[in-house]
Amino acid sequence: MNSSGFSHVDQQGKPTMVDVGDKAVSRRVATAQAIVAFPADVFAALKEQQQHTKKGPILDTAIIAGVMGGKRTHELIPFCHPLPLDSCDIDIQVDDPNHSLLITAETKVTHKTGVEMEALTAASIAALTIYDMCKALSHDIVIKDVRLLGKTGGKSDFKQER
Repeated sequence: MNSSGFSHVDQQGKPTMVDVGDKAVSRRVATAQAIVAFPADVFAALKEQQQHTKKGPILDTAIIAGVMGGKRTHELIPFCHPLPLDSCDIDIQVDDPNHSLLITAETKVTHKTGVEMEALTAASIAALTIYDMCKALSHDIVIKDVRLLGKTGGKSDFKQER
């Protein structure tokens, strides 16, 4: 880390990838969420159709897409290290009162760097997939509250207050 406190900037202020070569390998886990909120009528129609659209089963497809996104985070975020994920689990819960789908992504790795970006990417890609599969029904669908819920391993642990 340089004197500015930013880990992805070198002493001359240029962007750089963090050198993790001297870090210890440890078990690292991160959990992130995203919420997809629907207009009430669209949510009711999806529920009636058992979360299927003409494009297919939205929850199953979003789970697959989220895992793929988590595994390919390093291809999307410039300074992320390629990580051999031990697991990437996507859970999608139906939140009837809020006309929403709550996506939770948990990523795990045994490595020298954390998996927060992989969890955030997995949750985001799952949410974007749901939007893509439902956009013919409405463009008023909102993806919101993409955030890290917690992480363990590495220098410090973190847990978001809900």
